Amino acid sequence: MDSPLISQVFRRLLSHQTCSRLRYHTPITRHIPAKAPGRRYYRSFNDDDDGEERSQTSDWQQRTDIFPPDKLKDYERYPMVTADMLRSRRERPRRVKMLARDFIEDSLYNPNYGYFPKQVVIFSPGEPFDFNSMANEPQFHKQLGKRYTAFEDALDADVPNETRQLWHTPTELFRPYYGEAIARYLVTNYKLSHYAVHDLIIYELGAGNGTMMLNILDYIRDMHPDVYARTKFKVIEISTALASLQTSQLTRSASTRGHAEHVEIINRSIFAWDLYVPVPCYFLALEVFDNFAHDSIRYDPFTEEPLQGTILIDNSGDFFEFYSKQIDPVASRFLRVRNAACSRPFNHPLGQPKVIRNLKSRLPFAPNLTLPEYIPTRLMQFFDILREHFPYHQLLTSDFHSLPDAVPGFNAPVVQTRYQRRVVPVSTPYVQQGFFDILFPTSFETMEDIYRAITGKLTRVMSHEEWLRRWAYVEDSATRSGENPMLSWYKNSSVMIST
Repeated sequence: MDSPLISQVFRRLLSHQTCSRLRYHTPITRHIPAKAPGRRYYRSFNDDDDGEERSQTSDWQQRTDIFPPDKLKDYERYPMVTADMLRSRRERPRRVKMLARDFIEDSLYNPNYGYFPKQVVIFSPGEPFDFNSMANEPQFHKQLGKRYTAFEDALDADVPNETRQLWHTPTELFRPYYGEAIARYLVTNYKLSHYAVHDLIIYELGAGNGTMMLNILDYIRDMHPDVYARTKFKVIEISTALASLQTSQLTRSASTRGHAEHVEIINRSIFAWDLYVPVPCYFLALEVFDNFAHDSIRYDPFTEEPLQGTILIDNSGDFFEFYSKQIDPVASRFLRVRNAACSRPFNHPLGQPKVIRNLKSRLPFAPNLTLPEYIPTRLMQFFDILREHFPYHQLLTSDFHSLPDAVPGFNAPVVQTRYQRRVVPVSTPYVQQGFFDILFPTSFETMEDIYRAITGKLTRVMSHEEWLRRWAYVEDSATRSGENPMLSWYKNSSVMIST
């Protein structure tokens, strides 16, 4: 990719009204703490349409800046669009408005400029790491850093790219042991429940490079050939590029070619799923909930009334937040389901006593609404699909329950990109579509209650480490000092299983 062009793009990004704090961000340290939380990225160790700006704030526009430009006239005349309506667009939209969840979905998944279809490269370390020969965990960090550099050097030798969005998964870092743990769980539960009557049917949502698929099938073929003969592995992949990569993985060697008759790659969004699956199946959703679109909700600190966020994109391509008392049916349903289903307390903008909220709201220049709460409306819709189309499923999901460097708000995302091999976090999710990863933490307590209410399934939540100790041969990933990177990394992740 042409370096001057990319520099020009990033100068535009850094001059963007919603992204200006990037210029003054503290330099990122080139060191990974020994107990670093799980991350995707490796950290090497406005103008108005008519030219006018008015100083007053409108009833609709969130007052977060002192004297922001009033975009109420634009808000009233711009059309409301959805992510589905933008799927065929080849250029990023302007002079439109959309709900926050549609903006996030469009930014991440638009086929022509979205982050996942156009930007993402998943790191592959080459040969599996020999953890047992390593002295300790810092030696693993050192080897990982070298392989990361070699991997990206090879990519740059082919096509230089200063904005390559390169990140890793536990499947790649700890293969084949991580995938074997998943396979061990699947086979054990299958033999206990369905072996006598049904085939082993596995769905994986978002399979990345296809490594998890291959590790699971290798294990079942080698250790349980009777089960392998009855195994069907189906990948649901929204990215055409990744679906093609997964297909090519099945033909790279004689060993993997044998899996082809057991695998089906389905290149479509899970949210467009319309087939009924009338048999028991296992559904894997590993590190996918964090990229499900969320709605933004703020509350009136005096009346406690919720308002839903809409993003306006003006003629210059700048973004402005508006909040309306008109809650759309999807967000409204989520709030109702959460209030009815959740028996445990959850973090919320109205968690403070009302007296304190009222006092804070009366301070000079105080916002007229609370900080945003990001609610996982897409996750709720995913549970609807499981209930309606996969009624006999068993879910295995793992994701981040907390994330460092999140933007301000409740259940707020981390928004970041890579530039010249450095991670650059920003302070808002409303940035240039397709250039930034937007990943949310998952409140497993809330998710578990909502999943139970929608599907009627029984569940169990445990830490990532606890689940691995149950199903992985952890000695395979232990160093000579006794430190175990597969257990100590991803401390900020949890696992939920259903029956």
